Amino acid sequence: MKTKLSQILIEVAEQLKQQGVIPADQEVKVQVDPTRDKAHGDFATNLAMTLAKPAKLAPRELAAKIIALLPEQSVITKVEMAGPGFINFFVDDQAKFAVVHQVLEQKAQFGQTGAGQGRSVLVEYVSANPTGPLHVGHGRGAAYGASLVNLLGFAGFDVTAEYYVNDAGRQMDILATSVWLRYLEICGETFRFPSNGYKGDYIYAIARQLFDQHADGLRKPAFEVFAGAFPDEGEDGGDKEKHIDALIERAKALLGGVDFEQVFSLALKDILTDIEEDLAEFGVKFNNWFSERSLMHTGVVDAALEKLQQADKIYEKNGALWFRSTQYGDEKDRVVVRDNGLKTYFASDIAYHFNKLERGYETIIDIWGSDHHGYIPRVKAAMQAMETNPDALQVLLVQFAILYRGGERAQMSTRSGQFVTLRELREEVGTDAARFFYVARKSEQHMDFDLDLAKSQSNDNPVYYIQYAHARICSVLGQLAEKGYALDETMGMANLDQLTTEHEVDLATKLAQFPDLIGRAALAYEPHQIAYYLKELAHGLHSYYNSQQFIVEQAELRNARMMLILAVQQVLQNGLAIIGVKAPEKM
Repeated sequence: MKTKLSQILIEVAEQLKQQGVIPADQEVKVQVDPTRDKAHGDFATNLAMTLAKPAKLAPRELAAKIIALLPEQSVITKVEMAGPGFINFFVDDQAKFAVVHQVLEQKAQFGQTGAGQGRSVLVEYVSANPTGPLHVGHGRGAAYGASLVNLLGFAGFDVTAEYYVNDAGRQMDILATSVWLRYLEICGETFRFPSNGYKGDYIYAIARQLFDQHADGLRKPAFEVFAGAFPDEGEDGGDKEKHIDALIERAKALLGGVDFEQVFSLALKDILTDIEEDLAEFGVKFNNWFSERSLMHTGVVDAALEKLQQADKIYEKNGALWFRSTQYGDEKDRVVVRDNGLKTYFASDIAYHFNKLERGYETIIDIWGSDHHGYIPRVKAAMQAMETNPDALQVLLVQFAILYRGGERAQMSTRSGQFVTLRELREEVGTDAARFFYVARKSEQHMDFDLDLAKSQSNDNPVYYIQYAHARICSVLGQLAEKGYALDETMGMANLDQLTTEHEVDLATKLAQFPDLIGRAALAYEPHQIAYYLKELAHGLHSYYNSQQFIVEQAELRNARMMLILAVQQVLQNGLAIIGVKAPEKM
């Protein structure tokens, strides 16, 4: 109905242009929204107020002209002017039940829109460094990203999901060195483990694999490893960063390139496999796993830097190479190659984003943690300097969720090993609850994850409340057979005019809002709107169930009510699928 009203108003605006009421070249944007107060009808438009100035008329005067041009519609029972110039539409109650036919004909496709117009979108998300298991902080980005990919696809975009594997650089060298040091401990060497090394049981597990494969073959005496190394934090003149860097250099020198690469590759493969399996169990899958090292090995980074140098966007200072990001609004210029010749993460990111656009994507969406907010201007600056469109990049920020158990905040540090993994969260509250709770708020809003609430089987738990609505419908359908009745869909569809209660009209109205919601949420990149909608739809179903008997003796009314709740069941399934939550038949 909203789409139909919008089209009618566009046609009316064209008539106003032909009559000279508004300029012929005037751009017309029609907005039709559901009303919040039923006293004001079902839908309202502010078209008269938006066109009043170019028409040089008072909004109410223009509204009267618009109303006069509206064609007669059997489904519209009344049109009235309100306030400063709003036009309110009252829809015939029975016309509202046409949506039941649409839902049950289209089923899993109901709600799909052409909002995306087939535009190609690359969504890159999670992309956690493969230096340890995913923790609950990563979970929110994973749930949000996967839900957004589903939502965009449902809204008609051509979507690709990608995980950027940060498998190059200093952090990966710290990981490999940490694994090798734990391996040396297994071999019998004793020493103080570096304060800035990666800790946790998973490091020991990889080190044990390394020992099983090589026995003592990679063993070096501890005194050789630590000989001449810069002192660690807590020691006289110590510095944890310089200490670990020194140990990395010693590891590379003592092992040699081939053996260090074996340690590196084992650690990378083990952790990346764990991440991929963990995400798959969380309902998160990617079309592409893109390696940062591939950018290095194929020369893409060098080529990107060379292009910037030729454009005089890079200069040398103190032995390092700097990108002129201040020319594009960044607060300071950024290093792309350090004085030791090593390329920075930023250099890789420049090449990676250039590569994304070269692959032909019209829009590239990066989902980052909120702590990366300051990184946005420099990436956009690099894209502009590379003479690509910086507006093609959309960066969506996600606040890390803070987990509370028993009223106490859990610590999450990958380096120290004291963290709650995503796998542990799933085991405790279940994938459905985790996915829903992560998506239920706007991604940039702060989130406290209440474990007690997520595990509770009560109406206060939104995911339980929604899933129970679906299960309740399944139960009603089961009771139908138990009471000796057969479902007659033809009869039900032919007698939707039997549905006259306020709850029934409200449910039909809510169902009709779903397609518009999909388009609106997709264009705003806000899957949390789906979660809100599902809670409202579930509330409508539960209220209906508590106020009316579904399985009544009158066959026409009984089957009509079955059709309505079957439509509700289908839309619950469609919405839950977008946010990655199951629709159980029993609770």
